[in-house]
Amino acid sequence: MAKSLLDYAYDYVSGQSQQSKFEDIWAYCVQEAGLSKEEADAKVSRFYTNLMLDGRFVTLGENEWDLRIRHKFEKVHIDMSEVYSDVETYDEDSEEEEEEAEYNSAFEDENKSKDDDLGSESEEEAEEEKEDNEF
Repeated sequence: MAKSLLDYAYDYVSGQSQQSKFEDIWAYCVQEAGLSKEEADAKVSRFYTNLMLDGRFVTLGENEWDLRIRHKFEKVHIDMSEVYSDVETYDEDSEEEEEEAEYNSAFEDENKSKDDDLGSESEEEAEEEKEDNEF
């Protein structure tokens, strides 16, 4: 059974004493798998995505990769609360609130206009009835 590109990547990275550049990992995988230039070009983006999703690997920034087991959790963990700041959330919420207020305002204006039309018709009808009743 042939090895997967990720297995080749694991072999390469585990054989290094320090983190590795993506380009070096990919070059090793292409060579070991015997891929042509065209095949390599067609597979590189999927390989990168799979490398990102594979729990054995971790990116250390600057397109440097290593095995996750070699690093403490604190070094490789991304705190998502730092990625999504309160300011960004507040801005998005404010925009949504403004859009909702504009919509509601237009809706209320439309309904008020309809009520006014209905109200004036009712007043006219009431006056006509009043006149009819007076005779």
